[in-house]
Amino acid sequence: MKSTVEQLSPTRAKVTISVAPEELKPSITHAYGHIAEDINIPGFRKGKVPPAIIDQRVGKSAVLEHAVNESLDGFYRSAVTEHKLRPLGRPEADIVAWPSDKDFSGDLELAIEVDVRPEIDLPNYSGLKLTVDAVEVSDAEVTEELDNLRSRFGTLVTVDRPATTGDFVQIDLIAAINSVEVDNATGISYEVGSGDLIDGIDEALDSLSAGETTTFNSNLMGGDHEGETAEITVTVGAVKERELPTADDDFAQIASEFDTIAELTESLKGQVERSKVFGQGTQAREKLVEQLLESVEVPIPTAIIEDEVRRHLEGENRLEDAEHRAEVTEASEKTFRQQILLDTIAEAEKVQVSQDELTQYLIQGAAQYGMDPSEFVQALSGNGQIPSMVAEVARNKALAIALGKAEVVDSNGNAVDLSEFVAVADEASGEDEEEEIEEDDSDAAEVEAEVDAEVEAIKAAKATAAKAAKAKATAAKKKAAAKK
Repeated sequence: MKSTVEQLSPTRAKVTISVAPEELKPSITHAYGHIAEDINIPGFRKGKVPPAIIDQRVGKSAVLEHAVNESLDGFYRSAVTEHKLRPLGRPEADIVAWPSDKDFSGDLELAIEVDVRPEIDLPNYSGLKLTVDAVEVSDAEVTEELDNLRSRFGTLVTVDRPATTGDFVQIDLIAAINSVEVDNATGISYEVGSGDLIDGIDEALDSLSAGETTTFNSNLMGGDHEGETAEITVTVGAVKERELPTADDDFAQIASEFDTIAELTESLKGQVERSKVFGQGTQAREKLVEQLLESVEVPIPTAIIEDEVRRHLEGENRLEDAEHRAEVTEASEKTFRQQILLDTIAEAEKVQVSQDELTQYLIQGAAQYGMDPSEFVQALSGNGQIPSMVAEVARNKALAIALGKAEVVDSNGNAVDLSEFVAVADEASGEDEEEEIEEDDSDAAEVEAEVDAEVEAIKAAKATAAKAAKAKATAAKKKAAAKK
């Protein structure tokens, strides 16, 4: 097989393939065998029909077409491997010349166009200076964290007054369209101001007391009338406020591993500080990518972006929304540029992905979508997306390497320690070569088994920690009761 590549643009290539008769012969032999299994000829067992009879009944042109159709992908992949192309989308194939349908002589000539990953000149990221926000923890932020913790141990007490933000109300809802009831719900417990129920509910509940009713209009969020505007009647059955425990040493012993409220408060301050340091890491990553993209030109494959935008808009049923289309297009192009940049860094730094790293990434992804990890992996595998997950892990590692080579300071000019967010090339390339996986060789069954094993280990660890925490809390309550 002979093949050549013509670069039509930075993001599109044309592959020309010429297949000699002897190279196509195995496919023709396989085509005869396949057709013999599908046709019924009196006097011949299924699968045992001679080629000469198939030529008479079906025709050599049908055999040739069958052979070419089944071998086309193999020839294409061989050319892609030979020329080290990196396709991005589905190829468009054109059969320029067919072999003779008389005796199968002559070359099969193919012309295949495909979008490919563009080559970019990687900008220098070593020593790149990045400035992030300084970490400053206020007393108000610590108090907010403490109040959040107290609220988890609070109790709801019925009050005789109008509801306000932060209260919990027990409500009944009736939805009607054109005065016809289309849905209802009773005995719902809802926190006023949370915005978790339906648009307009918080404004309607504000200042309502138990036993009072009001109406408002809102778009329904689900059911047969999803998206339609309905008149919502809401009746308040009860108003309750959260009564918080006193922030003292007894509370610290019940709510934490600390014996005093001062120790607990100091710990909460550390949590706020760590959260802000994490924010510095996120900010540094974003600024690094932003600065690198400003210094490099990444060609955009128009067809790939258009397909992505169309799928997105179809999923939202907003194909005719021109303004939203422009927003999605801009976001898709930005994502594409970032991916190409990080892919290039990953190659330059020889990044490898281990099975354990992929497993951890998939478990985190399942948690974000609120899915069982095994079901999450099965869904990805069914859609052929496991290789994409491998690529995402590699990009994250590549970004960590680049960040480790940058110089990060805060807005006060102080050096920022982001050691938890960076990596070095030697670490990112993996120590155990047997665990390294590539985008195209990740076995879904193996990945699922690894995820299941890791999930079981996490469950066991959580169960042990929960038992210990329960025992400590019980002991603290007994101690507090004894003091009384």
